[in-house]
Amino acid sequence: MCFAIPSRIIALNNSAQMARIDTLGREREVSVHLITEPLSEGDYLLIQSGFAMEKISEERALDSLELYRELIQEMERGEA
Repeated sequence: MCFAIPSRIIALNNSAQMARIDTLGREREVSVHLITEPLSEGDYLLIQSGFAMEKISEERALDSLELYRELIQEMERGEA
């Protein structure tokens, strides 16, 4: 099973169909060529193996990110 953590677009290179994203404070480059709808900086994506698979709403992304943060905190305390 794979978990897709919502990632926020911080820069777009439309000519190369690439985006720089932030995932819980880590930045990386991903391909956005599978996304057919328009993208903008600040949009949230679900990433799988270096490819953006789905654009999601900010509300859904922030809810999911909060759950991931709680899980990380529990793991760091040895509760998970």
